[in-house]
Amino acid sequence: MTPVTQKLYTDDVSLLMVLLDTNPFFWSTSKSTSLSFSNFLSHVLAFLNSVLLLNQFNQVVVIATGFNTCDYVYDSSSSPTNQRAETLLRKFEEFVVKDEQLSKEDSVHGIGNSLLSGSLSMALCYIQRVFRSGSLHPQPRVPIDSCVLGVQHSAFLQQASYITGGVYLKPQQLDGLFQYLSTVFGTDLHSRRFLQLPKPVGVDFRASCFCHKNTIDMGYICSVCLSIFCKHHKKCSTCGSVFGQAQTNAPSTSNQKRKTADT
Repeated sequence: MTPVTQKLYTDDVSLLMVLLDTNPFFWSTSKSTSLSFSNFLSHVLAFLNSVLLLNQFNQVVVIATGFNTCDYVYDSSSSPTNQRAETLLRKFEEFVVKDEQLSKEDSVHGIGNSLLSGSLSMALCYIQRVFRSGSLHPQPRVPIDSCVLGVQHSAFLQQASYITGGVYLKPQQLDGLFQYLSTVFGTDLHSRRFLQLPKPVGVDFRASCFCHKNTIDMGYICSVCLSIFCKHHKKCSTCGSVFGQAQTNAPSTSNQKRKTADT
């Protein structure tokens, strides 16, 4: 017979990895969102508490995503329950100060892009470490759920949620953000089969260039590391490979075949 504790862990215990964008360029712009960062954190904290209240063995890990760095800011398995809010807010404040300090040291100008790919890599590494920790561990949520608060949709998050079978949501009423988080993202994977969750109206499958982070229809791809660029470059900024001259005026293959047939 399967022990009670082992069955409990395999059936009901979940590990929730939460990635939060703390980019000040986004939160400081009034046109980006009508929700302040402090109010946003209050909704998130209530959501994290609700997840942990569902099962005493549930685990929540929060990763802060800035425009210079990303880092773990909270882990419920190593934080006292009575100091949950204080620990999270203090870690967030320390992270924001660190992220801004790196901007001053590197003299970053203009709008910085959040290092979402870096925080996703950290989340996957943490999940892999959990799988190797032993037989009794919470079950990670492999699907990527996305909650977008900005004015524009995120093609990257749309694709990530669609490919992994997660939920992509852009809430209309930000004052009720906690209700969105608890009813849509708070449910475990087993319970989702019995719920009518939001379905994507459309997914933008276009790629984004590595040089300007713009969504493009056609571009140049590095044959070594598969980095995408909207314009021709002499050298790949990702792997350093040297490119050849762009063949913009070269006749197409169909034209060459047509000329050969005519002769």
